[in-house]
Amino acid sequence: MSDSDVVDLETCRSMQQEEYEVVESIYPECVSSERNGNILRLEIPIEFDGPRSVQVDSPSERDDAESLLLSTLPPLQLQIYFPPNYPISSPPEIFSLRATHHWLPGFSQLQYKLKCQWQPGQTVLYDWIEYVRSGRFLSDLDMLNEDKSTIHIYHPAPPILAPLLRAHETSSKSAAFANNWYPCSICLTSVKGSRCFRLSCDHIFCRSCLEDFWKLCIEEGDIDRVGCADLDCVKVGRGAKEEEVARVVPEKEVERWRWLREKRDIERDPTIVHCPMEHCQTPVPKPPDVEDGTGWERFRQCPSCSFSFCAFCRRTWHGTITECPIAHSENVVLQYLKADEDSAKRIFLERKYGRKNILRLVKRYEEDQANKRWLEASTMACPGCEIHVEKSLGCNHMTCWKCGQHFCYRCGAKLEASNPYKHFSMPGHACYYKLFDFQEGERDVLDEWVDLE
Repeated sequence: MSDSDVVDLETCRSMQQEEYEVVESIYPECVSSERNGNILRLEIPIEFDGPRSVQVDSPSERDDAESLLLSTLPPLQLQIYFPPNYPISSPPEIFSLRATHHWLPGFSQLQYKLKCQWQPGQTVLYDWIEYVRSGRFLSDLDMLNEDKSTIHIYHPAPPILAPLLRAHETSSKSAAFANNWYPCSICLTSVKGSRCFRLSCDHIFCRSCLEDFWKLCIEEGDIDRVGCADLDCVKVGRGAKEEEVARVVPEKEVERWRWLREKRDIERDPTIVHCPMEHCQTPVPKPPDVEDGTGWERFRQCPSCSFSFCAFCRRTWHGTITECPIAHSENVVLQYLKADEDSAKRIFLERKYGRKNILRLVKRYEEDQANKRWLEASTMACPGCEIHVEKSLGCNHMTCWKCGQHFCYRCGAKLEASNPYKHFSMPGHACYYKLFDFQEGERDVLDEWVDLE
């Protein structure tokens, strides 16, 4: 070996070491292990500038393609061998190349594209990492559509690969979030992401500040403030989701928050009723997309115990045609009629039971009351079977056509079948000498009967 060859090898060794140190400092997450002699292992994530449309297709004719929107793809693992005379006269050799979840086909084509980037006397590791990390290689592998807006990945089982890609996206975002620093608008300090919490509105707070703030609001019963503390979100009243509350405050506070929320919802929406099952008592909302007046607005099914019941009478669901028991309906109507017109009480009842239902019950109640008044004024109930009888003419001794009971039409008393007129011959009795009650004009009709006889 000549002196020049020795010098070249020393130069190559020095350039390799320098390249390794540069790559390790710029991409520490890519160097997956210590360099073992002339072999280096790299794990290069694919990170786009923003969300990209990704379609996972099957090579066959099956219609099971999956469409995704991703900002990252699973990393590629490369095992690279550096010859002694790299980079002066030989390129690095890729011993192995594989993709996490096996989402990338055509490894040999990618290896060829990487090898073509080497120029004698120049290091290439940085260029390789950028080429893979930015996703530029996807275009060279013909994995983009014509307008380069969609990435096509061919896989024998798209329904299996798609969830794995989504899971990797979520994991990558979590890892990136944990390693960054963010300003907290509550304590006005910068906190590392691992100690922060990102809300669904994308505002970030340190976890301890948010926990103290929400616990205080829950303790004071002010659950409308359990939400984003950013000024813009406070103005629009953006509340926290149950999943967010459960991830920030202890279970005891979560249970109280749920109870306060249900109480608030019931106060705001009178159509929400509690399940009548004594062991349940879960708030049950009105079914969605139900028209008032159809009868189905009374239907409720408990989401907890699945008990189906009527929101009016709280009994087992009896269908839309069968009416609720009269006692309950009458109680609702009396509350409505007792309240002033356009009062808050009437508005509340109309919202709770439906305006059309209330007006229908009121109309039926008024008709029933009118019928009762007419029955009381113009008929007498049989003391034996309670059937009402109307007398058009004649004496007050009545015989029920249904049960045969003898009774007095004036007072409703039962009469002895053997001597029914004894009742009208008792001095001091209200019906004494009242066998006949002549109204105006009736005596003339009776006289005509007598004349005919």
